[in-house]
Amino acid sequence: MILHAPASRLQFLDTGELQLESGRVLERVTLAYETYGTLAPDGSNAVLIQHALTANSHVAAHDDVDEAGWWGPMVGPGAAIDTDRYFVVCANMLGGCGGTTGPASASPGDGLPYGSRFPGVTLRDGVTLEARLADHLGIAAWHTVIGGSMGGARALEWAIMHPERVERLVVLAAPAYSNADQIAWAHTQLIAIESDPEYCGGDYLALGRSPENGLGLARRIAHLTYRHGSELDTRFGRARQRTSRPGERPEYYQVDSYLDHQARKLVNRFDAGSYAVLTRALRDHDVTRGRGGLQEALGRIQAGVTLIAIDTDRLYPPAQLEEIDRALPSPPGVHTIRSLRGHDGFLMEHDQLAAILAATVFA
Repeated sequence: MILHAPASRLQFLDTGELQLESGRVLERVTLAYETYGTLAPDGSNAVLIQHALTANSHVAAHDDVDEAGWWGPMVGPGAAIDTDRYFVVCANMLGGCGGTTGPASASPGDGLPYGSRFPGVTLRDGVTLEARLADHLGIAAWHTVIGGSMGGARALEWAIMHPERVERLVVLAAPAYSNADQIAWAHTQLIAIESDPEYCGGDYLALGRSPENGLGLARRIAHLTYRHGSELDTRFGRARQRTSRPGERPEYYQVDSYLDHQARKLVNRFDAGSYAVLTRALRDHDVTRGRGGLQEALGRIQAGVTLIAIDTDRLYPPAQLEEIDRALPSPPGVHTIRSLRGHDGFLMEHDQLAAILAATVFA
């Protein structure tokens, strides 16, 4: 089991056997999660935060000496999601590498990492597991389920799968389904990982190998969808990290160095098998699957809905949030964050996001 959140802050729920959408069964599934604040006696103040693809349950620091979380400015005492008022829960997605059962976990059968034997999972499988956590914590219904990117897709599934258990829904920079463009981006990342000889068909951990090059390349590809081209041009332009003369080593630009840095950061903290499993889960995301059309699927939602897009998001552009809005029985409209940072704006434009949440959810 690979942990990339502060182990002392993690809590673990042994959920037993889990039957997946595919029909496959996972034995002895463990769900890692963290909580912040105090649950009200009636359970009415519980907020579920859903993390994005390579994040984990450590959404914020628990105290002044704790590691910063991936959404720290948004969560805490007096913050937009105020832990003096709300009981915040963030769980690591099924298939991840932050403590929840995933490809790097030991198989109950032989104690070796699952590796290639780990089955494909869906976002709905993740929600099924999280519903067990809600039961364990005594939460009959969430005050709010909120998430961005893959987290937003999971939040949407929560409100459709368990409409009676979600009072407010916030979908941030996420679609109702992955379209062909997003499927294509996922495909190139998966090929990058699987083409690395060190990947060994997914069984690299058991063999003491590490597909760092493949995972790093996948991250470089993904990062180009997370940031907007105008931001990259403004920050880096054609500036060189190092120069060369004809016949010497190739030019190395500052934007090259930036992408290499992002790759190294991910390789140092994430598992390639989990990256592949979660990428496939997000690639296969489609709320209409088995539910008829989009209006029929979204018509199951009983929660008050807040939709938030980022104007420069080229991974999940505003049009996909607008499509959700049109298909809802009572369209709430789409709030738009203005940012040069593209899709990653949902992780960085804290003031704009806090203002929207204060006006629509946490008044």
